[in-house]
Amino acid sequence: MNIETKPQREGFHISSSSRSRRLATTILALTILGPIFAFAQIPPRFYWKSLAGANAVPVIYQSLSGNANPMDPADFVSANAAIDANVAMVGYAKLLPLFDRTLTLAVLEPVGRISGETTLAGRLYNQDATGFGDPLLEVGYNLIGPKAIKNIPDMLRYEPKLSLDLIVDVVFPIGEYDSDEALNLGMNRWYGRVGAPIVWQIGPWVPGRRTTFEVFPSVWFYGDNDDFVGHTLSTDPKFQLEAHLTRDFTERFWGSLDTTYLAGGKSSLNGVAGDSLNTLGVGFTLGYQITDNLSLTAGYIATVNDSGPTDLRMDGFRISLTYGWHKLVQGMNRLKSEE
Repeated sequence: MNIETKPQREGFHISSSSRSRRLATTILALTILGPIFAFAQIPPRFYWKSLAGANAVPVIYQSLSGNANPMDPADFVSANAAIDANVAMVGYAKLLPLFDRTLTLAVLEPVGRISGETTLAGRLYNQDATGFGDPLLEVGYNLIGPKAIKNIPDMLRYEPKLSLDLIVDVVFPIGEYDSDEALNLGMNRWYGRVGAPIVWQIGPWVPGRRTTFEVFPSVWFYGDNDDFVGHTLSTDPKFQLEAHLTRDFTERFWGSLDTTYLAGGKSSLNGVAGDSLNTLGVGFTLGYQITDNLSLTAGYIATVNDSGPTDLRMDGFRISLTYGWHKLVQGMNRLKSEE
């Protein structure tokens, strides 16, 4: 009896080990930093949880265009502006356990080119700008949902069900900035946001069949730029609501329907106020797991209620490649290679 059942147990162990490694590294590589640009979204599935101690490095490319500086989340609209941005971003994210909950630390640095023309205070600016933008630091903490995942068995049992995080983003004004030009990669002012991303699991948590509805309300806050082409630029707080409906197509291929709504965020130039935002955008995201540690996502989003002369008009394409790793998973891979 023991001789007959031993191969079955070994086979079960190998299958379970392979499944553990696949599930762990799949969610590792989903850890991807979100862009900080105007009208850009945090990518779907970003707030899924992984093993405590997990690391991720994304390389992101974005091409955006519209009637506001795509590098500026204040969305300061110039009615006749035509501005393009082509920017690459490199970041790093780390998941840590804190009081049995997951703490997420992430940094992101953009670099690239912005070009086009815009009119400010009756003056036309037509220019190009290249270099580094303002770096972002994000701190997130899980308040509701599964406890921190500290080992492979916990990873196998992970299901988000209903998960709620609290996040704080801070952007440091150290990017390249020319006070004589209207278009810059750096914003010359502090800004950031506070948000509460929610992940709601729909149906079974089985690779190839996973479905989630994700909502991310947040509020942006801005300091003043007191040297904006000789003027003072101030911006009221802006409310942003993102939503994603995500679905697995296969174990490695998934998609998402995305939407973003912006409200408030009225900008003033030397005390002369512009219009508040009331902007809706829709788009999609596709993701593919290339290897256990490497994932690829691509997405597009565009405004839809943008017919008025002072309405925000923006559209953009994003592609990202993310490498995730964890010492436990890497150890499992080494054991597999030695079999």
